[in-house]
Amino acid sequence: MNKIFVKLYLLLIVVLFSTCETKKRFTYADPLEAKVEIKSKNIKYGFDLDQLRVVKKKIRRGDTFGSILEENGIDYPEVYKILKIIKNKVNVKRLVEGKYYSLFFSKDSISMLKAFVYEPQIESYTIVQLRDSIYGKRVVKPIKIVTKQGNGLIENSLYETMMTSGLNDQLTYYLADVYAWNIDFYRLHKGDRFKVIYTEKFVDDTVSIGIERIKAAIFQHAGKDFYAFEFQPDSIKGIVEYFDHNAKNLRRAFLKAPVKFGPVTSRYNLKRRIAYYGNRIKPHRGTDFAAIVGTPILATAKGIVIKSAYSRGNGNYVTIKHNNTYSTQYLHMKRRNVTVEEWVNQGQIIGLVGMTGYTSGPHVCYRFWKNGRQVDPFKQKLPDAKPISKELKIDYLNAIADLKTQLDCISFSTESTYINSAIALSNSDIQ
Repeated sequence: MNKIFVKLYLLLIVVLFSTCETKKRFTYADPLEAKVEIKSKNIKYGFDLDQLRVVKKKIRRGDTFGSILEENGIDYPEVYKILKIIKNKVNVKRLVEGKYYSLFFSKDSISMLKAFVYEPQIESYTIVQLRDSIYGKRVVKPIKIVTKQGNGLIENSLYETMMTSGLNDQLTYYLADVYAWNIDFYRLHKGDRFKVIYTEKFVDDTVSIGIERIKAAIFQHAGKDFYAFEFQPDSIKGIVEYFDHNAKNLRRAFLKAPVKFGPVTSRYNLKRRIAYYGNRIKPHRGTDFAAIVGTPILATAKGIVIKSAYSRGNGNYVTIKHNNTYSTQYLHMKRRNVTVEEWVNQGQIIGLVGMTGYTSGPHVCYRFWKNGRQVDPFKQKLPDAKPISKELKIDYLNAIADLKTQLDCISFSTESTYINSAIALSNSDIQ
């Protein structure tokens, strides 16, 4: 009896031990050995595209949100209900011709329109769910800021250099703004060259939505190096300015030209002879900048408007008094944007290029007075902007030290080959 009992007892222990071992092996299996197959979903706009049929189209003339839904199986009473629900959430009343929209249909036997997505801009889209839980929302895509660098060699124009180099052509206008007081970009020399560090905005990782700002640059023009580093001398006003490597403000009291891009077609010339008048001397006391009709005309310095009028010779024109020493005048405008006694800032749009008055083509005639006498603005030693304070100069030089090293390490182009690379990218670059 005892032997039978012992055998049963031992058998029970073996069973229990085996069961515990089995449970242990099952419960505490090494997760690295477990092969779990997870099927990744094809998600876009929050929808599983594997479960839906997507049709992408462009807005045609006359298309409305309602007409698009009705064409795809949603009757007007239902359209009215949807519009009422999303009224204060999104605006789909004005669809822009040529912009894309997507329709999402179910894949079952009765294909039903489930959602509408409208993409009026690269960086955002509007989504309207049309079935089940109806809702509408505007989604702004995250923007990634990438710091990039580039260089270029001028063969013809700055714009052509950007186009052939693979750099973003918007850099043309940003560099023109930075160096507006120092370089006339319509008088560049073949062989001029530049290096630049800038930030560019991207959505969907690869789609550029424009330049954010220039951080540092050097433009080698006519054998002279023009450094530029961004700095905020007044944190309260939040105004960003550009200074050179010696902390000298690049900004001057006057812009080089009243238009951003416009070649000089006629210089200040007191001995100009005109064949139309029998080759007689007819002085030209202005500087003509050619530009297409409608190009913004900028005040070259801050001041007060003392004339905004029309005359037979000048056409529409504006005169600005900057101080007791300097005044400027802008002729042949298509339209004037300022009135007498209005204060204007440097770079403010005061009118548009036109062909009014005595002129044979669209341009702005820029006239410049110093101490009551008309002079050639290109031959004047014009005053600098307010210099940086001594206290801030040390902060500035410390702030640009790394950027200057980085800029100097970029090779200048010696032939028509260029670089265009991203320097850094971090999580902090995502807005």
